[in-house]
Amino acid sequence: MTDTAPAKVALVTGANKGLGHETARQLAALGHTVLLTARDPALGEAAAAGIDGDVRFLRLDVTDADSVRAAGEHVAEHHGGLDLLVNNAGVTGIPRGTARTLDELSVEDLTSVLDTNFTGVFAVTQALLPALRKASGRVINVTSSLATFERVATGAAQRPDLLPYCASKAAMNMASVFYAGALAESGVTVYAVSPGFVATDLNNFTGPKSVEEGAAVIVRYATADAATLPDRRFLTETGTIPW
Repeated sequence: MTDTAPAKVALVTGANKGLGHETARQLAALGHTVLLTARDPALGEAAAAGIDGDVRFLRLDVTDADSVRAAGEHVAEHHGGLDLLVNNAGVTGIPRGTARTLDELSVEDLTSVLDTNFTGVFAVTQALLPALRKASGRVINVTSSLATFERVATGAAQRPDLLPYCASKAAMNMASVFYAGALAESGVTVYAVSPGFVATDLNNFTGPKSVEEGAAVIVRYATADAATLPDRRFLTETGTIPW
């Protein structure tokens, strides 16, 4: 008999539906042990049960400090190291079927989106740093080309209610650059990855790409040899793009 390497452990946030759920499914199909996280236990358990492979539900609300701390402790106790963290959980802050002017935006609109898309990503990453370092793991921060100044200047700025979302993803991109530099010596790699305009409930299913196609972009960069990937870059399905 020959010894087999233990399965790599991946944690995906916001994975009870949409892009996160499909990312979890594709990682499980590749043999990963997947920690599928969601805020709602009933939804999360059902989502994990619907995927073939070693998929385990772990409750995680990225905006709740106690929940984030408990998730970090769970990973440390039950898995030791973490090979992959996919920071997928996100919100747009735009109610379905609405369009608001700049004057109609409030401070609460901004902070609620930042709490999930930026502060939540920071909190989860910080809590899982010991496990990531132990496994020389990888962090994939799911971002959007709407976070680029070039893309916003050439069209997205015509939708001022996108300001909270675009700003939150731009902040996450900046954090990705800092984390990539700070963690390089420990063997942890960090990438900001845009899966493209994917049809999910965040955009009222208006995106031209399927969740299968979008998740495939995330999984490709999540599992690629680091030597084949550019350092501290903004990655999309077609390669790098300007910040």
